[in-house]
Amino acid sequence: MVAATEPSLVDRLLLLSYPLHPPKKPSEMRTGHFGNLRTPAFFVHGVRDGFGSIPEMESAIKLIPAETKLTAIPSAGHELMSDRNRNVVVEQVVQPFLAF
Repeated sequence: MVAATEPSLVDRLLLLSYPLHPPKKPSEMRTGHFGNLRTPAFFVHGVRDGFGSIPEMESAIKLIPAETKLTAIPSAGHELMSDRNRNVVVEQVVQPFLAF
């Protein structure tokens, strides 16, 4: 991740459905750069995301020394937004990220 090597590039990160690992392969974590991340990071993740569970996300973001926040989207998978939850997702992401 570029923000881990160039922290002054951006003020904040918005990470939507960050793929922690390939589906059904939790031993292949994609978090090697998390310890070098100095940019505050706001994660949005579906509770049914096959690329990482909410507990896995909670554990992984503890590796980041910068400020972090995780917003879980109920009944969403990796796609996060559907016709059914579109308005809810916008409400759960936009204002909280701007406040972050």
